[in-house]
Amino acid sequence: MKSDHRKSQLQTRPQWTSTLYLLLFLLVLEPCFVRSAEFDPYKILGVGRRASQAEIKKAYKTLAREWHPDKNKDPSAEDMFIKISKSYEILSNEERRANFDRYGQMEENQPFGQSPHQGFRSFHHSFYFDESFFQFPRSREFADSKYLLHHAQFNSEVLPDSFRRPYLIKVTSEWCFACIHIEPVWKETVEELEPLGVGIGIIDLGYERRLSNQLGAHRAPSIIGLVNGRVSFFHQAVVREHLRQFIEDLLPSTLVQKVLGNYLSFLEAWQVENKPSVLLFDQVPVVPLLYKLTAFAFRDYVRFGYVDQGATHNSRLLRQFNINTYAPTMLLFKEDTQNPVDIIQARGMKKQIMDEFVTNNKFLQVPRLVNQQLFDELCPIKQFHRRRKFCVLLITDQDQAFAPGNKAFLDFAAANKKDVLRFAYVYQQHQQPLCQALLRNQATLSPQVVLLERRTQAGKVLFRSVGGGWNGSEEDKYRLYGEIELLQKDPSYLSSDATLPELNNEMAPIFIIRWLNAVYDYFLQVYDELLYSNWREMMPILSLIFSALFILFGTVIIQAFSEPGENKPQKPKSKEQPPSTDPGLTLGDTRGTQQVTELTDITYTSNLVRLRPGHINVVLVLSDASKNVLLRKFAKEVFSFSGTQTLHFSFLNLDKHRHWMPALLRSARPGDLEDEQDFSDFTGHVLALNGHKRYFCLFRPVFTGDESGGDSSLSDASRGASRATSIELHHKLDRLGLWMERLLEGTLPRVHVPAWPSLDPHSSTSHS
Repeated sequence: MKSDHRKSQLQTRPQWTSTLYLLLFLLVLEPCFVRSAEFDPYKILGVGRRASQAEIKKAYKTLAREWHPDKNKDPSAEDMFIKISKSYEILSNEERRANFDRYGQMEENQPFGQSPHQGFRSFHHSFYFDESFFQFPRSREFADSKYLLHHAQFNSEVLPDSFRRPYLIKVTSEWCFACIHIEPVWKETVEELEPLGVGIGIIDLGYERRLSNQLGAHRAPSIIGLVNGRVSFFHQAVVREHLRQFIEDLLPSTLVQKVLGNYLSFLEAWQVENKPSVLLFDQVPVVPLLYKLTAFAFRDYVRFGYVDQGATHNSRLLRQFNINTYAPTMLLFKEDTQNPVDIIQARGMKKQIMDEFVTNNKFLQVPRLVNQQLFDELCPIKQFHRRRKFCVLLITDQDQAFAPGNKAFLDFAAANKKDVLRFAYVYQQHQQPLCQALLRNQATLSPQVVLLERRTQAGKVLFRSVGGGWNGSEEDKYRLYGEIELLQKDPSYLSSDATLPELNNEMAPIFIIRWLNAVYDYFLQVYDELLYSNWREMMPILSLIFSALFILFGTVIIQAFSEPGENKPQKPKSKEQPPSTDPGLTLGDTRGTQQVTELTDITYTSNLVRLRPGHINVVLVLSDASKNVLLRKFAKEVFSFSGTQTLHFSFLNLDKHRHWMPALLRSARPGDLEDEQDFSDFTGHVLALNGHKRYFCLFRPVFTGDESGGDSSLSDASRGASRATSIELHHKLDRLGLWMERLLEGTLPRVHVPAWPSLDPHSSTSHS
């Protein structure tokens, strides 16, 4: 009996044990089923099942503003806001809305109302675990480290780059459950927008607190848009369509102009805008985001227009340019509005293809110099001998009488395309300082052509004016062609030099427009912060406002109770001016200073005889009468070379050591100096002395009033002492800067000596 009873207990135990496990399992899953049954997007948004998209959108905006966690302090506001966002995500998509109406599901294989992490949602307010505790699919493998931003990197790279492309930045944290909730949408958005040219960034709130404070992002998750250095926060539901629209709204609305039939009015605006024009042909009625991003990147160089191929009023335009309607097409026009200079057509238009296409054609054939940036890019400064660029500049005016000559200059430039030549023109009325520097302040009524080469960042150029002016005749073209040929054979053909001022920015908006734009941006930012920010973020603005009011009213109160005599200004006491130093004795720049020392018996050995190998001492020869004038001129001419570590600067006084120069020239190796040269006056001569290899290079003053005068080392022997004595003292060193450039290039003739003569006239020893 006992054995039978025990056996029956063993048989019934598995039955009630399995029943208990089943009840516990149902109790655990009950909240999920209840939530799935109770979740109704129509009820949450408060709309009927036949509501239109406009009604759904209006209800969503009203509820999202009411239940936003930053404005509603109700503990259930965050959950309600997520339900509202999820409901709008379903009902705004017709396919998902149809699935819910038919099957009660938001997707084909996912139960409606249950997100991938919905099972852990009930623990959110009671426990806060790291996602690795539940093995959440944290997407560090989604190249988070590739997009992570740091404070220094953001200010040096991202911020300047935001003027060429928009940035979408996510603010996240390691202990952020909501960040995991938006991760799939963020991943899809990045995969869509990054190939189009949108910059992507991620800021870790726990590690980059300094950067997050700079951007005003104090909570995670947050999504930020950055364009032109301006920060904008994303405040809608995190849906891919909303993020894409957020990027489009950040871009200026006038980037791409829609061309409706009359395309000539769009293309002929190149004369005013001074830019090439691009026509984009596609079959969609709305301008694609890819085109807008390309137009934003090149908005300073090219104008963009969009043609809808499906519109009936554009059919004649499609036939005129033989556009293939099955693939997007880009036509680029310059001065000729009838014939495009370049065409690209591709079924899958990529950002890289479009960027390369526009980069190769971002200047007109003969652009007008309207600002300094265009001048720097069109006529770059000479870096190396093989990369030098010569600029052919036409100085003209915009009067109708100059139009034939301007057209002839354009035809000449189109027929003489060379990589070493850059053609441009400038209106004399708009760029008067530039024209006065090139024309030597000579008033001229006819157009002039100038050949120039930029040499330094400070504006120094070598140039030569083409004689005879320019009216566009065949004789003018033949003369200009000959001048260009001579210039390409011998760059020293440019005989004049000048320092050009910075160009006026003809395209800059007037002050009132810039002021209104700044005020509009400021009020837009304040409105955005008042609408969406919490009190913690508004504290700096409120503190600034109250501080300004306190200072204003405090000043008024102090002035009201102050004595009348206290407001009288007191006469400042005169201060003795410090004695001015002689700028001609010191050379300096940002890299340091060099002293111009005098060659004496004490410094002669260290500055010349025992000079280190590879070092050169540049010595100015002068007298007591010419010392002050020549030293100042010498310092001005060699100032740009004072940062060279291998150059030293000195001067030799002829009144103290008159015998040294004749002794040096007598000791020169036969054949190094021309015999017919006359050295009766050494004032203004400059020597480049290499003490180690015992040779020197000689600079002789040249008469600068002669236009045919070239470098000093190339002067004829006929310019002897009679010509040298007629040169004004101030102009003796006018060509020294060009001579110094040839010295550094190593193209000056060298005069070798067996030994250096002594400074002491009574000593017969030489320094070897």
